[in-house]
Amino acid sequence: MTSQFLFATGIENSNPTIGHGRVRQDELAKCGHYQHWRRDFELVEELGIPVLRYGPPIHTTWRGVGKYDWSFADETFRDLQRRNITPLVDLCHFGLPDWLGNFQNPDFPPLFANYAKAFARRFPWVQLYTPVNEMYVCARFSGLLGWWNEQLTSERGFVTALKHLVRANVLAMHAIRSVRPDALFIQSESTEHFHPEMPDALAYAEDLNAKRFLSLDLNYGRAVDSTMYEYLLSHGLTKREYHFFRENAPQLRQSCIMGNDYYNSSEYRVKADGSSQSFGEAYGYYLITKQYYERYHLPVMHTETNFAQGPKGDEAVNWLWKQWSNILRLRNDGVPLVGFTWYSLTDQVDWDSALRENNGTVNALGLCDLDRNLRPVGEAYRQLIREWGPAMPTQALYPRLAEVPLSAPLPEKKVKKASLKQIVDLAQAPAGR
Repeated sequence: MTSQFLFATGIENSNPTIGHGRVRQDELAKCGHYQHWRRDFELVEELGIPVLRYGPPIHTTWRGVGKYDWSFADETFRDLQRRNITPLVDLCHFGLPDWLGNFQNPDFPPLFANYAKAFARRFPWVQLYTPVNEMYVCARFSGLLGWWNEQLTSERGFVTALKHLVRANVLAMHAIRSVRPDALFIQSESTEHFHPEMPDALAYAEDLNAKRFLSLDLNYGRAVDSTMYEYLLSHGLTKREYHFFRENAPQLRQSCIMGNDYYNSSEYRVKADGSSQSFGEAYGYYLITKQYYERYHLPVMHTETNFAQGPKGDEAVNWLWKQWSNILRLRNDGVPLVGFTWYSLTDQVDWDSALRENNGTVNALGLCDLDRNLRPVGEAYRQLIREWGPAMPTQALYPRLAEVPLSAPLPEKKVKKASLKQIVDLAQAPAGR
């Protein structure tokens, strides 16, 4: 594990389908990455960002069972390695290839594990992975809200998608570790909180605040509470499936960092009828991340945030510094926070509709615009990294860790020396140790 703090950005490879599978929302295409990927990587270098959340487009790379087209990945990952940019590889981001269908398909988890293993064999120098991005969000949008992919609106649809997404993540982690034993997994999951608007909303808010943990509970093999256990079993999870998570997921904890994503839309006000809507920042990243850390006791990385540049031009810059202040406070209070991400490198397209609509609306959320010109927040992030980088080594939190480069294959001796078990042991100790 490197001693450097993991400053990161991302090039989003979301690709869910809408319109009952007729329209593919490919953000790499919408944002012009297929044409401008070399310039995008140059921008990462120019900004001094050492880590890039990035991955191949799953729907064009994974052509069938055991069939892969690595042509685009070969070019792009070779260039990342040449530039010494450390990829945090995002293998499944909200979508599946047409031939595999959607997240209701029980064949998805084992087949995806084979895909992840094939990637790891193809690129053995890669160490950091997010096998399945935002499992809870993907299951909710696809199986419960009817927005993406299977577009179901049922609790059973949600639970089925969730169990398949988490199982795919767990199996993929095992598969990747069979190729690269020192692989590290940064989950990247939505960090949320639901606030009751009135006393009649309390029960609904409590239920939603319990459900937000389900993906990570299953992923880390944590026992869910009795209410959530009954909920899962009532809507499609079997006891055998539940015990799979309890038995297989804990073996991976030593390789895990809890990545959490926080936006201005991550907190919700819950009404008396159970409906909810985001309403901006109330608790903020600090308090909500403390909740998650105290539940899982794993190292933490802030894996996504952004804010739109508005008419004043400084709105995103102010949000960046607000998030950074939260990170400093968390570290000072003993939370082992090892990285931060502005997401993403360029502006996004149709984020305002959560990719539910194909309008071509450009959202000014990036470090750069879609002409690849730096925004004020890009300049601010470059300054932040330059000034704070030398003062933020993760080795300050974990002095027993060996310094090993993230982007190079490790000899067997170094693999053992760089085990994340040392991080996890410290993360599970009382705060302030």
